[in-house]
Amino acid sequence: MENELSKRLFDFSVRVIKYTRKLPKSKENDVIVYQLIKSVTSAPSNYEEAQAASSRADFKNKVNISLKEMRETNFWLRLLKALDNKSDDLDYLIAESKELKDILGAICSKVSKNH
Repeated sequence: MENELSKRLFDFSVRVIKYTRKLPKSKENDVIVYQLIKSVTSAPSNYEEAQAASSRADFKNKVNISLKEMRETNFWLRLLKALDNKSDDLDYLIAESKELKDILGAICSKVSKNH
């Protein structure tokens, strides 16, 4: 059964991929989109793996990877905005990536304190 954060991370990945399909084709955008799609899909897949972790350390490691990937996702989205890709969709995606980063960071902190 999928938990709320798993669903939110998955849905976010779908929205980012759909957003990237609207970007103009250029060598720069191709590189950014490739990196962005790698990071945005890695975050939920690692969080999904964390749900079946074999130990507390395994759980912590997988969530930590999800956090790192979400941080990278936030970077690529902010870079797109800085390169004059202005849209309400992009503003939403940047805000959502920050929220997801904060949630994953809180989970990492809580697991570290309880360890």
